[in-house]
Amino acid sequence: MKPFNLLLFLLLIWPLSLFAQSADELLQKVSVALSEGRDDYAVSLFRQSADAGEAKTEMFYWTRVDKGGEVVSRLANVLAVHYKEKRNYDKAYLFYKEFLQRHPKNVSALVSCAEMEMMRGKEKDALKTYEKVLMLDADNLQANIFLGNYYYLQAEKEKKRLEDDYRKIASPTRMQYARYRNGLSDVLDNGYGKAKAYLQRVLRSFPSMEAGNTLEKIRKLEQELK
Repeated sequence: MKPFNLLLFLLLIWPLSLFAQSADELLQKVSVALSEGRDDYAVSLFRQSADAGEAKTEMFYWTRVDKGGEVVSRLANVLAVHYKEKRNYDKAYLFYKEFLQRHPKNVSALVSCAEMEMMRGKEKDALKTYEKVLMLDADNLQANIFLGNYYYLQAEKEKKRLEDDYRKIASPTRMQYARYRNGLSDVLDNGYGKAKAYLQRVLRSFPSMEAGNTLEKIRKLEQELK
């Protein structure tokens, strides 16, 4: 076999891991790059290091990175994205919060943080985060979809509770009926009304069939309850 063909053959059959750098090696290069002010290169190496060994890379972040430096938030974002892709939502949330400490008005990071809160079962926290998003970007699609659906489902639950309680009354008085209707009116204004406002924003920027169907249900309820 000719030397060139032999080399090509060996490159094809040798495992790629032989050519891969370890997390330790990459992190050493990150240290050097940071000390030389080559932030872009350091971030690129840090990303590779997270893939090679996330535990060592995370430890490097906590113990070796200057938290007062400008690049720290970029490194936090690398770990946030890495853990999100690995579906480690607790760690991803932690590093999105790290990033947001330095960039509290970054809409993209806030949206990702809200996603992690949802995946961690923290629905009320996600609600507050999406509300922050809309204060910065009133037409943010993901936030409007979440809030529209959230308030619609809450309104559906409250409406069902009112109806179930009213059905339990064998012979309702006028006062009880009036209280029931007032309760439904409050749900219409404060629950369905909020959902309607958010979902209308959705349709202004995206032709969502689901949002359209929900708005049609709300419209029918408005006709029934008014």
